[in-house]
Amino acid sequence: MEPNNGSTRDSQQSPAHAEQPAGGMEDFWDRRYAEMESLWSGRPNGTLVREVEGVEPGRVLDVGCGEGADALWLAEQGWDVTALDVSRVALDRAAREAAARNLRVTWLHSGLLEAALPAGSFDLVSAQYPALLRTPENLAEHALLDAVAPGGLLLAVHHPLPTAAEALARGIDPAEYVGIAEVRALLDQDWEVEVDEVRPRHVAAGAGAHHTEDVVLKARRLR
Repeated sequence: MEPNNGSTRDSQQSPAHAEQPAGGMEDFWDRRYAEMESLWSGRPNGTLVREVEGVEPGRVLDVGCGEGADALWLAEQGWDVTALDVSRVALDRAAREAAARNLRVTWLHSGLLEAALPAGSFDLVSAQYPALLRTPENLAEHALLDAVAPGGLLLAVHHPLPTAAEALARGIDPAEYVGIAEVRALLDQDWEVEVDEVRPRHVAAGAGAHHTEDVVLKARRLR
């Protein structure tokens, strides 16, 4: 899983502050990023590239942007990018790379819920392996869906659920996190599902390289 991730500095080059996310999640991801020079591969996620190429650029929200590979690729394609993450360490790396490549991205140091984004603000909401905590009210799932503008797309990608043994070895409880199934269950007549499948995944480097499949949900908001 990657994180879901505002002070009044220039939000185009330095992470801006929204209300601070829960310290536990932020501290966990800051420590994880600080352990190495780069945690992920540095390349945009293949499913994002495949599903977005050919789509007319507009406003996009990158949920859990990490070190920014997806956000930077989207900016290069002409998208107006807002990217959020709970990790200051990751966002600082992403902002430095954006500056080096002369790309404009609005970086938000925030969790998805704490960002309190205006409803219907984005033509594309991209959630690539987000670590979104589940709640009885499905708050994270609704936040993803509500951010999509009428006519816009939601692209949610995750790893298949681990087996009980895998989860135990990694010290995680999958029931604590939002999966594709929880998002899919909230799609009603206002949505048209365009992709709902498991497909092979080929990543040669980075912390997620051992995952060999993606669960992909792509849906268009009709109204």
